[in-house]
Amino acid sequence: MNEQPHIDVTTLRGRRAVNRWERTSVGDVFERLTWSYPDEVAISGRPGAYGDDRFARVTHRQADAVASRVAHALADAGLVPGDRVLMVCENSVEALLAKVGIAKAGMVAAPINPSLAPDVVAHLVGVLEPRFTIVDAEVWPKVEAAFGATGLTVGATITVGGGAVAGSPTFAEFIDGKPETEPDVEIHGDDIWQLLFTSGTTSMPKGAMLSHTMTHLAALNFSVSLSRGLRHESDLKLVVFLPIIYHIGDQIFPFGAFLAGGSIVLGRRPLPDATADAIAEERATALWNGSPQFAANLAAELSRRPELDVSTLTTLVYGWGALEPQVVADLEERCADGFVTLGIFGQTEAIACHRFWPSKWPDVYARSAPAVNYVGVPSPILASDVVDESGLPVRGEPGEAVYRSPVVMAGYYRNEEATREAFRGGWFHSGDSAQIDDSDPAGLRIMVDRYKDIVKSGGENVSSMRVESVLYGHPDVERAAVIGLGHPRWGEAVTAVVVPRAGSTPDADEIIAHCRERLAGFETPKAIVFADTLPDTVGGKVLKYKLRAEHADLYNP
Repeated sequence: MNEQPHIDVTTLRGRRAVNRWERTSVGDVFERLTWSYPDEVAISGRPGAYGDDRFARVTHRQADAVASRVAHALADAGLVPGDRVLMVCENSVEALLAKVGIAKAGMVAAPINPSLAPDVVAHLVGVLEPRFTIVDAEVWPKVEAAFGATGLTVGATITVGGGAVAGSPTFAEFIDGKPETEPDVEIHGDDIWQLLFTSGTTSMPKGAMLSHTMTHLAALNFSVSLSRGLRHESDLKLVVFLPIIYHIGDQIFPFGAFLAGGSIVLGRRPLPDATADAIAEERATALWNGSPQFAANLAAELSRRPELDVSTLTTLVYGWGALEPQVVADLEERCADGFVTLGIFGQTEAIACHRFWPSKWPDVYARSAPAVNYVGVPSPILASDVVDESGLPVRGEPGEAVYRSPVVMAGYYRNEEATREAFRGGWFHSGDSAQIDDSDPAGLRIMVDRYKDIVKSGGENVSSMRVESVLYGHPDVERAAVIGLGHPRWGEAVTAVVVPRAGSTPDADEIIAHCRERLAGFETPKAIVFADTLPDTVGGKVLKYKLRAEHADLYNP
């Protein structure tokens, strides 16, 4: 006989809502949708984003059943609430369902980027001490050595790109025959359900502790923006090809769609042609686009394929830089009436985000984009200021962006020192240099740069992002990263590492002249270095510390 739940009707402070009828749990997301839209599609997998055909397209009812089976399978494997489940996976329907199942079990999902170096994977395994692992067949060769070095075994394989690895069952086999009933687990909204690791661009990645409550608030916060322009919020159909299994985008995009009663279309990797096909074939209403460069590539893809009908797309969300106005104009021609682009600015530890709509501030956008990256104002559940090194607010000049919000991590897992440093003064310190435009009545924020990426040249601070935005305006530049390198005269010299556009043979002097016409002299690159690729981190950010190390002697006599 089940024990009767404890019901507290006297305590007014310090309560813990753990009874199922009132709790906040990521594991309840699909179950609650079975009471409103049980047979509506929750996730549509695009080719390559599922390993087993039975997971290609799942309804809310089916998604909840799979998540429950995952929870029971983990418990039957000997795991208990609070245990960490390591996931080494790219985008797939199975991986997303597994995360919800882990949350149902009161356990903690710990996804990592499959492209991390073996020594970093080994370090994270030591931090996490996982009790179970789920891996993609496709990425297994990347982490096999790290697993061997740490004695870690594979618990289940998602069969994207191959069959079961290292003697493990497939994901389908692992959950086969398990109950579809709700597991009997006490869960509280402040419990941590996921550890997401920072990019680790300057040191080992740190595990951001994300609670059930944080995820719900982050998702609801974004469901408002994702469903705008729709007659009913449940009509939302969001296309996601960017990484979400090990990236903070999972908080605001898939869960944002689910909590609106909508669905997602999940792709494996961000490719313009596959994304365009998904929008047209699935009649999508929103897109998590990512970088301005990807938006430009998507617009170019649509231009090459006038037969594609993307007129259902109402919203495109981007980040990491300002969009070229011509790109916005090209997209507006092809997409829904009233189509909007939304620029966001956040990070793994704090994803409530600033928001900038070019259509809301057209004059600011027209005169500044893409050279100045306006990121708008904080969302309504985000307190955000810009402070100097002593923590005092600054206006009209760059400082550090700091945040307070329920959509902020609880801390860095097993790293009290870094957590105390990040939350000094009662604010989360982002490490981003930002500026409040005190000449604008709205107090719009400008993203200047990551502090570590600002180039200090000849006594001037140069925003690498500003220079990159100008470089992307050159027709022969496919990708660009601006770094500071030691220089006997300038201290640091502004240096651009450029990946040429396919079929082009750019001239370094011509690119420098292009920049000189649009930038101040101290901002203009002193040299252009051509490369075949740029080293990327989670979410497509460039690992600039690797470029700085690789080209450290460029200006040495």
